[in-house]
Amino acid sequence: MKKTFYWILCICISFQIGASKLKAETKMELSKSERTSISNVRSFIQSNWTNTIRTNPKDNGTFIGLPYPYTVPCVKGNFQEMYYWDTYFTNIGLILDGNVAQAQNNCEDMLYLVDRFGFMPNGNRTWFLDRSQPPYLSMMIRDVFNKTKDVTWLKKCLPTLEKEYAFWMTKRMTHIGLNHYSNNATDQNKMQAFREGSKRLGLKSDTTNLSEADKIKIGSHFFSECESGWDYNPRFENRCEAFCPVDLNSNLYMYEMNFAFFYSQIQPSEVEKWKKLAEKRKGLIDKYLFNSKDGLFYDYDFVNRKHSTVYSAAVFSLLWSKVVTKQQAKTILASLPKLEYKFGVAACNSGERNGNYQWDYPNGWPCIQFLTVKGLQNYRFDDAASRIAYKYTSTASHNFEKTKNLWEKYNITDGSIKVKNEYEMPAMMGWTAGVFVYMSDYLLSK
Repeated sequence: MKKTFYWILCICISFQIGASKLKAETKMELSKSERTSISNVRSFIQSNWTNTIRTNPKDNGTFIGLPYPYTVPCVKGNFQEMYYWDTYFTNIGLILDGNVAQAQNNCEDMLYLVDRFGFMPNGNRTWFLDRSQPPYLSMMIRDVFNKTKDVTWLKKCLPTLEKEYAFWMTKRMTHIGLNHYSNNATDQNKMQAFREGSKRLGLKSDTTNLSEADKIKIGSHFFSECESGWDYNPRFENRCEAFCPVDLNSNLYMYEMNFAFFYSQIQPSEVEKWKKLAEKRKGLIDKYLFNSKDGLFYDYDFVNRKHSTVYSAAVFSLLWSKVVTKQQAKTILASLPKLEYKFGVAACNSGERNGNYQWDYPNGWPCIQFLTVKGLQNYRFDDAASRIAYKYTSTASHNFEKTKNLWEKYNITDGSIKVKNEYEMPAMMGWTAGVFVYMSDYLLSK
């Protein structure tokens, strides 16, 4: 008991020191010039939403045809497909900017893909059929339903949404009852190619004397890490399939709670079933992902029965999904100085690495900033939420003034676009725009 009180006291003292420093270096009241900068970015976004819409109703080469117009992340260049989890954050901006119909189109296209393939692929390319991405379709449908109140549409969506949930619960389930990322690949040459491609990470480990089977297994881990959306990161020690991730299981908890809400609208007798599934997952998250030594949550290596040594911003998905208690949320809040810097929240805490990862310090991804801010808002940690929202909007606005574009990610230590890359970083609408719309609305409403 004394030991527990001691680490809670240490965390609180550390947080007070760190939070005071972060508050001191970041003002949150918007000046007239900052409001003008935000207005300029919002005008750019509003005028470019239509430039990210594509129509491709029939299969064509590697493109998988979709029945409705769909949104892609970039106006031009790379990323001309609809991507799974990217589109959730894009939809947030579309809805706030009054483009509910296009947000619904994106949902319809994903429902079509789930019906056709039994799961939602990484994107609408044939080469993405080997994997999914973090599940967000349930949240996208709820966001649209909250606007339209269309119960008939919701009822039509549910069988397909349950089909996607079944994919995660059968194809991505572990023996401990929590979920992990994996892949559907059967082509061993493709797995080998993924292992070879991982060399661009500059990994320090020597794999020259491995058997062919071991090389394929390594490739499978890297393939699975692509399904996580965090390709690539230090959280999973290059062994992604061996971990039950914090964020994936937070998302699936939200699926279960969303199903309870959806069925309350159309078939109340089903509500209790979904609430029980959510409560069961919450218990397993507390059992396996919670570290009693520091009161925080980590990805869990279910093969070696230990936590990841890397603390990541994935923990804010726990707040976003509302799966943790108020006290647990306070402890996560107290850990913010591990991840928060002058210009935003890093993907992972800084530390020694065995390679060069783009989902790591000092990269600040828009999706992470959103999940952090929305999660903090959910528990009424408004000072911290406002602070991080200000950092994101000011960083994006400053770089927009210099480059006349929004970007895939930003450097949270110097506020620039000098980031760790695995490919040439694109100018991006997508989640960068969607998150900017949300953050700026939040700040302007205060």
